[in-house]
Amino acid sequence: RCLMVDETGEEIDGDQVMAACARVLQAEGKLNGNTMVGTVMSNMGLHIFAKENGMNLYCTPVGDRNVLEKMLEGDYVIGGEQSGHTIFRAYATTGDGQLTALQFLQVFHRSGLKASELVADCKRYPQVLINLPVASKEKKEEIMAAQSLKDAVAAKEAELNGTGRILVRPSGTEALLRVMVEAQTSEEAQRCAEELAEVIKNL
Repeated sequence: RCLMVDETGEEIDGDQVMAACARVLQAEGKLNGNTMVGTVMSNMGLHIFAKENGMNLYCTPVGDRNVLEKMLEGDYVIGGEQSGHTIFRAYATTGDGQLTALQFLQVFHRSGLKASELVADCKRYPQVLINLPVASKEKKEEIMAAQSLKDAVAAKEAELNGTGRILVRPSGTEALLRVMVEAQTSEEAQRCAEELAEVIKNL
């Protein structure tokens, strides 16, 4: 994986790395299908960046294996995860931290911009993630199917009114349910996530 820090001390995450590199690929006519591949955890900022720059963003389930499958299926050249896995398919079929660093540094050097300026138009919306232990796989499935949870998510999405994003999903590797909320402020994201977590705890 590869994450970076700009000159102000702010983190540059995998979404922002992908955005900066995809923009150069697009300008050079090398962004196949005008498409990036992300995951359901890709920040809302990347969705907005793609839309504003005339790109498509396909989102797969979490995991670089799923990202690669979609890239191979559509012959796409760049994909990755917010957590720092970035796949540059012209060079490799896995995330490679050193390769990612070199690709980003090349874009950075050519741009003549400060690092913060280079990634400024791929904003990182505040994101809150709450992990909730669940007794069994069957319990996970029961909770995910509950109408009361679906109703609660729909109500919170209505509250956010297009200015945020909610994702409730079972962990693929642990006995957990994950509640992820993005919003314009960290306070709003925290409140929404905690209220949804309470709904799940009561199921």
